[in-house]
Amino acid sequence: MKTGGQLIVDALKANGVKRISCVPGESYLAVLDALHDSEIDVLVCRQEGGAAMMADAWGRLTGEPGICMVTRGPGAMNASAGLHISRQDSVPVILFIGQVQSDAREREAFQEVEYRRAFTEIAKWVGEIDDPARIPEFVTRAFAVATSGRPGPVVLSLPEDMLTKAVETVAARAYEPVESHPGPSQIAKMEALLAKAKRPIAILGGSRWSEGSVAAFQSFAERWNLPVGCSFRRQMLFDHLHPSYAGDVGIGINPALSKEIREADLVLLIGGRMSEMPSSGYTLLDVPYPKQTLVHVHPDPSELGRVYRPDLAIVAASDDFVAALASSAPGEAPAWGQRTQQMHAAYLAWSTPPKTGPGAVHMGPIMEWIEANTPQDAIFTNGAGNYATWLHRFHRFRRFATQAAPTSGSMGYGLPAAVAAKRLFPEREVVCFAGDGCFMMHGQEFATAVRYKLPIITLVINNGIYGTIRMHQEREYPGRVSATDLTNPDFAALAVAYGGHGETVEKTEDFAGAYERARASGKPSIIEIRLDPEAITPTRTLSQIRAG
Repeated sequence: MKTGGQLIVDALKANGVKRISCVPGESYLAVLDALHDSEIDVLVCRQEGGAAMMADAWGRLTGEPGICMVTRGPGAMNASAGLHISRQDSVPVILFIGQVQSDAREREAFQEVEYRRAFTEIAKWVGEIDDPARIPEFVTRAFAVATSGRPGPVVLSLPEDMLTKAVETVAARAYEPVESHPGPSQIAKMEALLAKAKRPIAILGGSRWSEGSVAAFQSFAERWNLPVGCSFRRQMLFDHLHPSYAGDVGIGINPALSKEIREADLVLLIGGRMSEMPSSGYTLLDVPYPKQTLVHVHPDPSELGRVYRPDLAIVAASDDFVAALASSAPGEAPAWGQRTQQMHAAYLAWSTPPKTGPGAVHMGPIMEWIEANTPQDAIFTNGAGNYATWLHRFHRFRRFATQAAPTSGSMGYGLPAAVAAKRLFPEREVVCFAGDGCFMMHGQEFATAVRYKLPIITLVINNGIYGTIRMHQEREYPGRVSATDLTNPDFAALAVAYGGHGETVEKTEDFAGAYERARASGKPSIIEIRLDPEAITPTRTLSQIRAG
């Protein structure tokens, strides 16, 4: 006989779970008690949104479901921010939520929420345990749903009495991901379309990639001399210094790359959906019939043809599709070789940061220093805001599993993701980029980094405003500033107050020393970079935007 709480933990262990993030609650005390005797690493967080974002980062960097546990009602609603990221970013996450006891359901009991109604829009499946004997079934199904097809979040509601009741049941077994392999005829048709093309481009995106498939696709691109772009915030899918790399495809795209995609005669879209941000507001490909010949590879058949009608649709995960390309090679040297070289040269020019800018701190030289002084396997995280442009445009990603950033544009993600990444890869350097507005969304998770001795380095780029909103405000309503100014703490002092290391950078030349001291401290660190609000983008100031 085992309690429902013990069965939950047994099912997690059977499915290979090594770590979870949580905020504790009385609604699932029986699970917490069962975790006491398990070897599962429990990361206790300070807010449920941060806990869910940590689970997302684990799922994003490993491909395995990130596991998060939160309490009922307000705790669950806090966690929904992280759940929305996982949904839009196609990341496998399983969120366990404590629930009121069964005999109080549908009475609006203390902190009661009907999760099957609340989360249906942002979860792949929402289930509730109604019999503790079914816990192995429900948990294994949760893993299968979260990882199969287009990955995403799953929610399991745990009524309190279901966790304390003892029952006899079957032991949980490990889930098996559902694989989808392309047929030989589809590969042959794709090769024929590629061989006939004059101006092709591949765009990589989505999830269900691995280090091996990233390397294998790079070899395919070399054989075909194929230009390759990475979808918005999926830049870790291709080495940026490889001669085939053409740049990132999304918001703030290089105009030269945008032109090449619009004028391409073949687009090979692998793994991604080309949603609003990657498609530059649905302008790179016409909806529903692209001008370009479109080969769309995606693990979920419901995504193929949903927005764009492909000329060739292939139901396959990125890993499986790339494996089928192992022997693919052109019969003769492709005619577009010089174009590939030109596109890479255009990327290198676009990703070279400016030397100067408004104010005493210039982000261009800071980015150059970071590029020269951080390891290739360093993991970079960020949330949302104009500050992130400095990272996603000017950092040249070289390896898989070095980026954790929300394609959904959610603020506050960078710090929880950095904590999770450092817990997962303690031997690697982890650098979080955050704006002052972004940091304050989930800055309390810096306490989590201190508690678990996770020496992340957080760069808080402080311009005293909600920068992205101010930029749009000055463009649409010039000179009419409303609700975008901020009052901030001394971020370096805040780091010290938490028990970490703090630095303040007020001149460009101060940055290198501040970073080296932060690295040498062995503590979680915050480096506050005080940036002039005029430096709102790498190429245009606020005044220029205001003037039109």
